[in-house]
Amino acid sequence: MNARQVLEAAQRLQQNDQAFALVSVLRVEAPASARPGDKAVVTADGIIHGWIGGGCAQPAVLRTVREALADGRSRVIRIAPADAEKTDQSETSIDSKRRLEDVLEFGMTCHSGGILELFVDPIVARTQLTIIGDTPLAAALCELAPRVGLPVTVIAHHADPGRFPAADRVLTDDEDGPGIARQQPTLDGCFIVVATQGRRDLQGLRLALSLPGRQTFFVASARKAQVLKAALKEAGEAPDQVDAIVAPAGQLLGAQTPEEIALSVLAAVVAARRGQTMPPSYTPRSPSSPEPQVERQVERQIESQIESQIERPAEIAPPARAGGSCCGS
Repeated sequence: MNARQVLEAAQRLQQNDQAFALVSVLRVEAPASARPGDKAVVTADGIIHGWIGGGCAQPAVLRTVREALADGRSRVIRIAPADAEKTDQSETSIDSKRRLEDVLEFGMTCHSGGILELFVDPIVARTQLTIIGDTPLAAALCELAPRVGLPVTVIAHHADPGRFPAADRVLTDDEDGPGIARQQPTLDGCFIVVATQGRRDLQGLRLALSLPGRQTFFVASARKAQVLKAALKEAGEAPDQVDAIVAPAGQLLGAQTPEEIALSVLAAVVAARRGQTMPPSYTPRSPSSPEPQVERQVERQIESQIESQIERPAEIAPPARAGGSCCGS
């Protein structure tokens, strides 16, 4: 397979939004079988197109590709004969890894010999954002997310696709989560925002728990989230998965409009996407701890303005006193 065919194979994978690495041979010392310029397309499951050397190199390449796909960083690796005095013969090439400046070196314990230097360039799949709900907030979030590189799938009961022109897909059934996951493999590892705002909240949360998402955010007040999480656990949902739902969602920006709240929620999603730990948007206080008067007044104003736009579901009773900003903003 020549370089053009390898690059065509890579293009097909990229069009299907499948993660892979393009591995190129940089330097060779005989008797290695590869040549400088040889290329291969490698997924986390193995080499699927091209040639970069024989079986002695493949375990080290595959391990490096998996690491590169996990963090999105390129690497240069060197595969060379292992030092017989320092490496037990039972070791494999991936067991004797060490770092030399910016190059990872793997000891080759098979008898082929030779030295092989490779450049591993990961092409990761685009991070997807799945929005559950057909609300003004969901529409605002759908418009904003693609501008920061997050393709959007909207899932909402009887949703009108015309309300979400920026979405890649609009799915109008929020009941069959496993069926949706089977039909939409790009949802693997996506971020999920449940923006139901009082309309089919429990259904939206159940759907989020059934999808293969990376992290779920629920746009709701602390009190409302607490009640619904308890209901999910009582219904048999896994407690650890329920507890992992981030609610209230978003960062404390003083947001009031759907667009501002969408910005707040998206900031939290971007932080999670980049592996950053952001401070919580709201931390409940114990009843005995004092509350600053001004801060509490702001919380009441935000909650009043947001909750007044939400149709409360019959499944929960309105709280007597909210625990914080409704939408985590």
